Amino acid sequence: MRILLTGGSSFTGLWFARSLAANGHAVVAPLRGREYSGLRGERVTELRRVAEVVEDCPFGSDRFLDLAGTGSWDLLCQHAAQTGDYRSPDFDVIGAVADNTKNLVAVLRKMLANGLKGVVLTGSVFEQDEGAGDAPLRAFSPYGLSKGLTWQHYRFLSETMHFNLGKFVIANPIGPFEEPRFCNYLIRSWFKGEVPAVRTPLYVRDNIHVDLLAKAYAAFAERVPAQNGIAKLNPSFYVESQGAFAQRFATEMSSRLAVACPVNLLQQEEFGEPMVRINTDRVDGADLGWSETAAWDAEAAFYRQRAR
Repeated sequence: MRILLTGGSSFTGLWFARSLAANGHAVVAPLRGREYSGLRGERVTELRRVAEVVEDCPFGSDRFLDLAGTGSWDLLCQHAAQTGDYRSPDFDVIGAVADNTKNLVAVLRKMLANGLKGVVLTGSVFEQDEGAGDAPLRAFSPYGLSKGLTWQHYRFLSETMHFNLGKFVIANPIGPFEEPRFCNYLIRSWFKGEVPAVRTPLYVRDNIHVDLLAKAYAAFAERVPAQNGIAKLNPSFYVESQGAFAQRFATEMSSRLAVACPVNLLQQEEFGEPMVRINTDRVDGADLGWSETAAWDAEAAFYRQRAR
């Protein structure tokens, strides 16, 4: 297939592009800007190995509309989303939805006229009414709310413009090239000889290796053009408390990094988020040709290289 994938410079976007390309698809990756540095710059360098990168081409812009009208397309993979300071209570929900759906009808009309067979929208388990866990399934944040509202817009257009739509829901991906969040904090602490503290060990979450997530994404994307209507996948893997996952991560990394990997599970005092929020579709890695051991090896190798 010829696939238009937005958000390719993100952590998961890079891995999605890799898996789609590995399955033999031609991936075109429009980016918002032109100059990227740091970790995102590294991801863009990797992205160029597997996709045709189009710079200065934000979703819904005139340049994007021109791209949408160029040649035939089999699939639109809308992975990009306005994130900003996604943790902020002042996150602009309506502005983000407007950005996520800018000129969406015009984009779809152009691509449908050029043979578009389906759309895959990336969702988040932290949206309202998504995944499983403590009821009610509220959005975790204004950012999560914006993702849920974006989905409703796409769903409405799928039902009124009559195109196949898939929603691929992400929980907590981990792996090489991820943003410096929880796993990065653990690794940095261990390399410094420190004991990282886990402040919310009781929250039950759903962590998944990004390479397994990406394989599931590619397989799901390939099914969307042949389906009829709307489909959804909520890939799930390590469902456990954050304390248990931290200990799992420490066990896998200690021998591979050849450093001590202790963790300090603090008594949790923060309960501002739902205690449980997880995805619902257990992924069979063997079915997708995925090796758990190789994934942990690659993760450790990535951090060893960065430490050097």
